Amino acid sequence: MAERPPAAPGPGSPAPAARNVPAGLGRGPGRLLLTLYGVFAVGATSRSVYQLSTRFQEAPLAYLLSAAAAVVYVVITVALARGGEGARRVAVVCCGAELAGVLTVGTWTVLDPAAFPDQTVWSQYGLGYLLLPLILPVVGLVWLRRSRRPA
Repeated sequence: MAERPPAAPGPGSPAPAARNVPAGLGRGPGRLLLTLYGVFAVGATSRSVYQLSTRFQEAPLAYLLSAAAAVVYVVITVALARGGEGARRVAVVCCGAELAGVLTVGTWTVLDPAAFPDQTVWSQYGLGYLLLPLILPVVGLVWLRRSRRPA
């Protein structure tokens, strides 16, 4: 006797594939986080490429730190977009690195402004960007913790 194919889901019932798919990191409140990190990734990357290629001699440390921030933003954006537990771990590490960078560079620029002839994304804790570089990793870490699947 031939097996019958599984019945199509009825109205109001989730598709079989959707039942076991966890919500992505970039869904719900994570969508805003993903969007903001995407904007920062594009902005910081384009700014650092321009600065490194045209004005490197003026403030090499500041421009290299901006490039490092850009890399962190790109990795977090990709991790949030991909979703899954591996991407979550990468995003947690990068959000932690971002927070450490913002706190370190922010404090350094406040205590020794002469060391930075030009601003970085993280200068003065991201004051030039409405403190979003300081706020984003904290919100990101909270979101990554709350959206974790139960073990």
